Amino acid sequence: MTAGQGRALPTVDELEAQEARLVLPHFTYDDAWALGSLLAELSREREAPVAIDIRRGAQQLFHCALPGSSADNDAWIDRKRRVVERYGASSFLVGARSRAKGSTFEDSSRLDPDRYAAHGGSFPIAVKGAGVVGTVTVSGLPQEQDHAMVVEALEWLLGRMS
Repeated sequence: MTAGQGRALPTVDELEAQEARLVLPHFTYDDAWALGSLLAELSREREAPVAIDIRRGAQQLFHCALPGSSADNDAWIDRKRRVVERYGASSFLVGARSRAKGSTFEDSSRLDPDRYAAHGGSFPIAVKGAGVVGTVTVSGLPQEQDHAMVVEALEWLLGRMS
C-alpha cells in the first residue's frame, strides 16, 4: 500500500502476519536464483530502477542492478539488510514498530544511520525449523513498493514450493 494513493502504510500487525506466513520449507542456491530471477523479471516488466540482493548468511547468492539504479541503491541495500540481520524482522516492520511507539528508528535504536536504515525493502528469509537464514532486498522505489515487490516474489516462491 502506498500513502500517495490515499491508503495508509501497512500496520505492525499486517507486517508481522506477512512474516509469519512467508516461512519457506527450505532455501537452496536454486531457490535464491529463482527468487532473484523473478524479482529481476518483475522489475524489468515494471521498468523499476532497482538493485536486488539475496544472501544466505554472509554469502551473497544473487545480485542484480537494473537500468536506472546506482551505487546508492547498493548502499541502501546494505543499510536495510543490516537492520534485518540485527533484528530478525523486515526493515519495514522494524521502522513501523518505531513509528507505532511515536518515535523514529534513528532515535529509538541509537544506531549509526550511515550503517542502518529501517526503510522498507529488506525481508528475512526464514526457513521452517531453522529461523532466519538470510535476506532478500530491493532498493530503488519508494519503501512501501520495495517491500511489496519482495513480498510478492516470496509469496510466489512459497507457492512454488508447496
